[in-house]
Amino acid sequence: MLALTLSAPASNQGKTLLATALLWHFRDSVRPFKIGPDFIDPQFHERVCGVPSVNLDSWILTPEQVRWMYAQYADRDVAILEGVMGYYDGEDRGCSAYSVSRLLEVPTVMVLDGSGSYITLSAVLKGLREYREGSTIRAVVLNRLASASHYALIRRQIERDHPDIRVAGWIRKDLPTLKSTHLGLDLKDLGQIETIAQEVLEHIDLEMLKSLETPRPTFEGDYPFPPVPRIAQTLGVVHDRNFSFLYHDNLRFLDEVFDRVVTIDATADEPIPPECDALYLPGGYVETEEAYGRIVGSERFRKSLIAHAASHPVYAECAGLLYLGERVDDRPMSRVLPIAFTLQERFCRLGYYTDEAGVRGHAFHYTCPTPQTLKRGYNVLRKRPGGAGEPGSWKQERVVGTYLHTMFRGYPEIVFLMKNE
Repeated sequence: MLALTLSAPASNQGKTLLATALLWHFRDSVRPFKIGPDFIDPQFHERVCGVPSVNLDSWILTPEQVRWMYAQYADRDVAILEGVMGYYDGEDRGCSAYSVSRLLEVPTVMVLDGSGSYITLSAVLKGLREYREGSTIRAVVLNRLASASHYALIRRQIERDHPDIRVAGWIRKDLPTLKSTHLGLDLKDLGQIETIAQEVLEHIDLEMLKSLETPRPTFEGDYPFPPVPRIAQTLGVVHDRNFSFLYHDNLRFLDEVFDRVVTIDATADEPIPPECDALYLPGGYVETEEAYGRIVGSERFRKSLIAHAASHPVYAECAGLLYLGERVDDRPMSRVLPIAFTLQERFCRLGYYTDEAGVRGHAFHYTCPTPQTLKRGYNVLRKRPGGAGEPGSWKQERVVGTYLHTMFRGYPEIVFLMKNE
């Protein structure tokens, strides 16, 4: 099969642009992956190629668990793994494009921004390859070039200095479609993706990239996760435009554990079905003006949530946590929990955290609990063991809300919070 990790020296170098083009080109045979805990890129991947994207995170999960995840989901002829930030970024926590591609033995295509440079790019490539042993960099694509002659100049230098690296092509700067539409790459408009993909791939040697073919991954050891008994109950999962931060494997794992999983669109004002024994309310957005406008009138859903929470378990993450509260600034929420939040201009948490039970996860939010709410919190989230931290979870009877996102297969104790005893 063809498996490629796409990385760069830093963010905003063009790896998402290349990933988009390749996912579109291979859309009939590709499985997308995202290295790290990000939710946005996997949503974009799925919208481009129509196949759910799977997160591979070697800090939240163990290396063996990541190997299992990759082997389980690399079920198509092509796998595209999009890295996070720069090639080594995240390596302090053991989860970078470098560490995951090395763990999985997937070759890396390095996207290098060639604007305003030529010989120096070869030096940058040398540093990237030699900074740690076992570099997986096997090819480069040059981005933001003005001409074929500029590309030829850089290619000759790289081929001279790095004869074992394939120079697979280039992407011109100021692509006409992006320049004329100011589209950017976001979740709002996919109408120009086919044209953008054609423009991106115009000067890229796809046959050269296909020559990086690798064996299909297998996992021959025992199942590397804690065993979980089947729960003979029905779980409701809210999954819509607001509550969209849902790891694909989390949803599959819940399907494996519960007898039945039903999805609910809160933004369409769908009520929680009475047969639901428990409810999972994922993260996403409710605090922004646009997101709040989609749910402010969802009275059937809100009333059904209040009724459900009075006698059944609810587990909520981030935006779900906010919606359980009384308000975010002056915007009323469901009032299930007596807590409130304020929206800040700067993020309040960003990065990996561990809770007091040892659950590893990720948090990224611009809301902060009010001082009174903070006093009601429990389960302190810390970036480092023994380091400073603040409460990041709240609960009342069987209703639990947290800022922490994690991967349920690795921490199935979270699922037991959803079980109706």
